[in-house]
Amino acid sequence: MIRSAWMAALAVSLGALAVPASAQEKPASLGLGVMTFTSGPAAAYGMPGKNAAELMIDMINTTGGIGGVPLKATYVDEAQGTQGVIAEYRHLAEDKSNQVMIAALSSANCLALAPLAEQMQAPTIGWNCDTHQLLLDGKSRYYFRPNGNTIPEFVAYALYLLQRKPDVKRIAIINPDYAFGHDAALIFKTAMAALKPDVEVVAELFPKLGSANFQTEISKLSASRPDVIFSNLWGADLENFVRQAAPRGLFTSSQVVLALGETVLQRANLPEGVIVGVLGDGWWMSPDAKANSVTKAFVEAYEKRYGEYPVFPSIKMANAIIYMKTAYETALKKSGGKWPRRDELAEAMRGSTVKTLTGTTVTRKDNDGLVDQLVGVTAKSPDHKFPVISGMVRYKADTLMPPQGDDAIKWVGTLTPAFLAAQPKPGSYQ
Repeated sequence: MIRSAWMAALAVSLGALAVPASAQEKPASLGLGVMTFTSGPAAAYGMPGKNAAELMIDMINTTGGIGGVPLKATYVDEAQGTQGVIAEYRHLAEDKSNQVMIAALSSANCLALAPLAEQMQAPTIGWNCDTHQLLLDGKSRYYFRPNGNTIPEFVAYALYLLQRKPDVKRIAIINPDYAFGHDAALIFKTAMAALKPDVEVVAELFPKLGSANFQTEISKLSASRPDVIFSNLWGADLENFVRQAAPRGLFTSSQVVLALGETVLQRANLPEGVIVGVLGDGWWMSPDAKANSVTKAFVEAYEKRYGEYPVFPSIKMANAIIYMKTAYETALKKSGGKWPRRDELAEAMRGSTVKTLTGTTVTRKDNDGLVDQLVGVTAKSPDHKFPVISGMVRYKADTLMPPQGDDAIKWVGTLTPAFLAAQPKPGSYQ
């Protein structure tokens, strides 16, 4: 039943491919290099992405592939380190049967691969790359990021926090000790200072990525008596932090903001009222997601196969594959069915508007994606054994992204209370 629902929904979207590429031109398979963490602590985030890729590829192949060509993925574990990822990327991209790279999860790996994509002229989709530094020069022709970046992601949390708790005075931060954690702290602090200048940062902690014990950090947070604790811990780090912080009362003494909190709703016992989001619009129970028949079929198939519902890394990966699929559809339609070259595929991605499982991605001229930001708070649900996201707001992508070419951090610093007042309010997205 799930499979037939998926096929019926997907068949509509594949209608544009009624004219197939000629047999002597189209390849036997469309090779993909898919890079994510499949081992180590980051696999708690990376494996949901891999699971989604496998399921989405199976579902597309069930409907006949793309233009009659089945997809075939090669998975690369990012846990081996950046140099190993670079070597495997180069090896895959040199093989012309691998036409698209979906890479990567780690922002450090994305930064390393971006120039290589240009050098090898390999269309590459950064399925999870968040760092706002990735596409700053605006010159990329082959590297695309359809899922947004750290500027709108963390500005959104400052907006939601101040809408929900306008009298906040004291904030504490606990983020992982690498670029993603430090960038998020800077963006969040800059946004808070611009929107409410009297806010004081009373603690700023950066535990090592992969930490198992957060008792020292929890003690320091408690002692600093913050009104709000902001964190972009993720993966196993986030699960460990939640399990250790809850018994010590951290969630009752402070308003906690967990930027990647949706990923642990099914695994950790988060109390009600925690501010969480999905670093984009990728919540499988959002109004847009529930109104999309393809999304509903994907979610049902995912839960049946993996025993849990997709988290937002799953949705990001699935949306990246849809982004690629849409580019092929566009290129095939433009050529009358002739199989596209790599440069033609990249051209089809440039400036595209793509309907995803959870909304719409608009690609700017700098190849950065405009994606709405969804934030809410945890709440009990009679339909699920785990908390869900309630009180949701959906901030529009174009309002939270700096203009192309602007210094991103300086732009965040120009935000005003009037900007905050103009945003949609918590609970408005339902």
